[in-house]
Amino acid sequence: MIERDGSLLLDRRLDPPGWALVAGRTEDCESLVDTLQREVREETGLVVVSFELFGVFAHPSRIVQYADGNTYQVITVAFTVEVEDFAQLRPSAESKELRFVPREHLRAIDLVSTHRPIIDCWLSTGRPPHLD
Repeated sequence: MIERDGSLLLDRRLDPPGWALVAGRTEDCESLVDTLQREVREETGLVVVSFELFGVFAHPSRIVQYADGNTYQVITVAFTVEVEDFAQLRPSAESKELRFVPREHLRAIDLVSTHRPIIDCWLSTGRPPHLD
């Protein structure tokens, strides 16, 4: 989760369609830290300078079905992230746009279903780490 001036960076995805946190998956033989740095760079063009564990979201109801018919249970390890600067911010080929959404607008935005609990937890001002 990348924040600027009280707003959270969201990615309007092509697949699945809708708004989402900047996210991705771990590749074979890749550490969580390497995944975090790579995905932020690939999805936004930004460079991670520091991060903190926000939570692990692993409830069995977190099911995703992709357009190709594959269905998965998703476990998300969420981090709060500080970046070098925002000058290089740009969407990836998998995105329609990137936008900083103010805190007060996050409950009304159409998020991909697996990201709603993470945003709700962030909005609740609960102390990390959150374990689900």
